[in-house]
Amino acid sequence: MEYIEEYQLQIEKFREALGCDIMALALVQPAENLYVLKWQYISGNISERIKKVVLQSGKGIAGGVFKSGKPLMVPNVSEFASKDDLFNYPILRLEKLQSVGATPLWHSGRVVGVLLGGYRESNLMTTEKLQLLISMSKSGLGKLDGKELLRN
Repeated sequence: MEYIEEYQLQIEKFREALGCDIMALALVQPAENLYVLKWQYISGNISERIKKVVLQSGKGIAGGVFKSGKPLMVPNVSEFASKDDLFNYPILRLEKLQSVGATPLWHSGRVVGVLLGGYRESNLMTTEKLQLLISMSKSGLGKLDGKELLRN
């Protein structure tokens, strides 16, 4: 099976397991020595425009998780960002998300992407669901091995 089909099938299974409205996978794209992220695989999206969004490291949900290498949970988007600030978080705005969790995707000790699960209602992303999302990401996704660099 090709990785493209495998990624799409896996995020659809992850979405079903978590009961999310949307599951999205952003992967790093090399661009003139700067790395950008694009939402490449999505299940449950209401807008195709999200696939055209390009995020810099540190910008948006995916960029922040990519840069920090740490998961992020936003149980209530209205407490996380004001309406005027939502342009900085295109996936929240375009997909009308109200509650999200995102985790870095690792391969050979490096962050290479971000896995996001989201809901269109507030307070549906819980600590337990975020832990399940993290666990799914570490089990390996497509050709990604889920292995973080171990520090002694």
